[in-house]
Order: sequence, then C-alpha cells, then structure tokens
Amino acid sequence: MTGMTGFGHGEHRDEKVHLVLEMRSYNNRFLELYLNLPYSLRPLEPRFRELLCSRIQRGKVELYLSMTELESEAEVHVDHARVAAYLDALKELKRLASSREQVSLLHLIGLEGVLKSESRRNPEDLWQLVLPLLERVLTELQRSRDVEGVKTGADIRRQAEVVRERVADIEAAAPRIEERVREGLRQRFHELMGEGVDEARIMAETAVQLVRCDVNEEVQRLKAHLDTLFAALDATGAQGKRLDFVCQELGREINTIGSKSTILEIDSAVITVKDALEKIREQLRNVE
Repeated sequence: MTGMTGFGHGEHRDEKVHLVLEMRSYNNRFLELYLNLPYSLRPLEPRFRELLCSRIQRGKVELYLSMTELESEAEVHVDHARVAAYLDALKELKRLASSREQVSLLHLIGLEGVLKSESRRNPEDLWQLVLPLLERVLTELQRSRDVEGVKTGADIRRQAEVVRERVADIEAAAPRIEERVREGLRQRFHELMGEGVDEARIMAETAVQLVRCDVNEEVQRLKAHLDTLFAALDATGAQGKRLDFVCQELGREINTIGSKSTILEIDSAVITVKDALEKIREQLRNVE
C-alpha cells in the first residue's frame, strides 16, 4: 500500500551546470501535477508529465527544478515590452506619490522578467542530464510515500479486524432474531385474543416477519467484502480506489442490518462497525 504524502530532493553538479530538484506530494482524489521548470526546460514538460503519470496514480504532486549555468552557455536579453510597461507604471507611481525622484536603472534591474536568460544547450542534451536526477528524486519520493502507506495500512487493518470481529458477533446473534420475533408475535396475539392463540398462525406470521428481518445474506456479503478488503491491504500498488469502493459496500450492508435489527446485541455491533468504517474512510484519504 502506498500513501500520498511524500518528499524528495536531489542535486546534480558538474563543471557546466548545477541542478536542484525538489518534489512534494499531498493528498488528492485524482492525480494533479504542478511543474515549475526553468525556461530552457519547458519544452521538455510533456516528458516530465509522462514519466510522473507512469509512476504515480493519485495525489497532488509539485515539482520544482532550478538550473544554474556555471559556464557561459546562456544568452541574456532584455524584455523590451516588459521594461516599457514597468517604466509607465513607475512614472504613474511617481506622479501619484508627488515624488521628484528620477526613475533609474536601479529601479528596473531587480524587477521580475526584465532580463531573461536562455540556455544554448540542446533540450535533448538537457533531458539526458536531468533524467537520472529525476529518477533518483522520484525514487526518494516514492519511498517516503511507501513508508506512510505502511503506517496507514496498519491502522486500517486494525479497524478492519474490529469490523470482522463485530460481524462475527452479528452472525452469532442472528438466530436470536427468530426467537425475538416469535415471542413478540405471541405476546401481541395473547393481548388481542387471550388464551385461544393458534400456534400455527403464530408460526406463519413469524415466517413472514423473518423474511423482513433475516440478515444472513447481508452477513455473508459483509464477510466477502472483508475478504476483498484484506486482500487489497496485502496487495502492492495503488489500492485506494478499490478500498474506497469496498468501504462503500460494507457501509451499505451494515446499514441494512441496522434497519432490520430487533435485538440489542446486533444494534451495538452495528454502531461499532460504523465507527470503524468511518475511521477507515478517514485513513483512505491518505492512500494512493
């Protein structure tokens, strides 16, 4: 089982370039990728996305990559349109502030996007440089997600064991439903008809009521769903959606049993199962 929260960090440095890559992942119902790449690597974004989609099924994943050229293989140029826009804005600000200060190069040089640096490296060469670093950081991210998955899986398993124990209690208590129904009908017949109660009539009415109150089918389906849940907990890879579905089915069956129950033991077991399922659903928000 794999979690959805993780972190990975790595660097590559040689005589020409320094790369720093950081990845974070968070809980999310679907896979959502956010990539912050240097300008010269943006043509490679589809490759980043393809690789990440092949390794991660669910979660919000953020990737930050910075690249510093250590040799003069970059071209720096001025963004003329942006400089003109900044100048107009600074002049307007000067007018509004009634300032006599002159707009200078120092005011412009630190503004975002005034100077642009573009690498002259071939994107394919850059990809071959970035790929080993990306693989290494992705492995670290997945390792941290796996650690979270082990802890989450252990907690889900504990709650699932509670569910299994209480389902066994429900199965053991189910035969007493017939006795409770029969005694309830006999008491009502006695109240209405006195001592002249037809036992055959009581048996017939009991059979009708038992059709409505019998929980055997629901118990058997609960046991089957629990087998599926434990199998998913033992499986590898992304199991979150499968477990979500199983929990929905478990909840549906236990709700049906609760609506049919006529004895306190089953009512108590139903409450415990619902509480355990709610805890499992809470933990499944952290499972890929």
